[in-house]
Amino acid sequence: MEKLYIIMPAYNEEENIASVIAQWHPLAEQTGPDSRLVIIDDGSRDHTYKTACKLKKKYPQLTVLTKENQGHGPTVLYGYKYAICHGADYVFQTDSDGQTLPSEFPIFWKNRASCGLLIGRRAWRQDGISRLFVTWVLRLVLLAIFQANIKDANSPYRLMRCSQLRQALRKVPKNFFLSNVLITVIYTKEHLGVHYYPITFLQRQGGQNSINIRKIISIGMRALRQFWRLRGKIGR
Repeated sequence: MEKLYIIMPAYNEEENIASVIAQWHPLAEQTGPDSRLVIIDDGSRDHTYKTACKLKKKYPQLTVLTKENQGHGPTVLYGYKYAICHGADYVFQTDSDGQTLPSEFPIFWKNRASCGLLIGRRAWRQDGISRLFVTWVLRLVLLAIFQANIKDANSPYRLMRCSQLRQALRKVPKNFFLSNVLITVIYTKEHLGVHYYPITFLQRQGGQNSINIRKIISIGMRALRQFWRLRGKIGR
């Protein structure tokens, strides 16, 4: 039976983590006894890690990890490599803030044979105009630097086959900040099979977003420099 690892980075998600685990753990059970829901605490300053650990007896296919704070991109990479090292056949990544719906996952799993990269395109968004603007700017940046027209490069709703992901990760620098974006570029430029499915993107269900406009600008400038250095190395 194929093994799915659901990877969720978590930073200061104490208010959300219990409900998110309750929502997503059934998918790990439905896809097989060796599938796992993997919560990766990114050095939270609240009780995210302790709260998640307390739920492991209730949810037998839940794995809870913790590490030093590095940001979303490096944490996602950590999760992908963990899944590959533990023999997962597929890895699915989403976030732990309650903005995505497990009810929209079955179409991804049904079409997993077409991996490549199956991405949830955030067609119905409730996260504010500023985030829409960031997505639009990112699309223009990727078009300018990589000549790749990508609909939703940073969507936190994606399914990948681990055998193919392992190869793509070789081109992602260690601790790359916008790792999901670069992975989407690699799959697109190298024609590895990218398929989009519309998904709903809700408002954050609790707590405060750690990323504000000031941080978005800082992240954007850092990403621009990183992308520029890689512009001739992707898609050869």
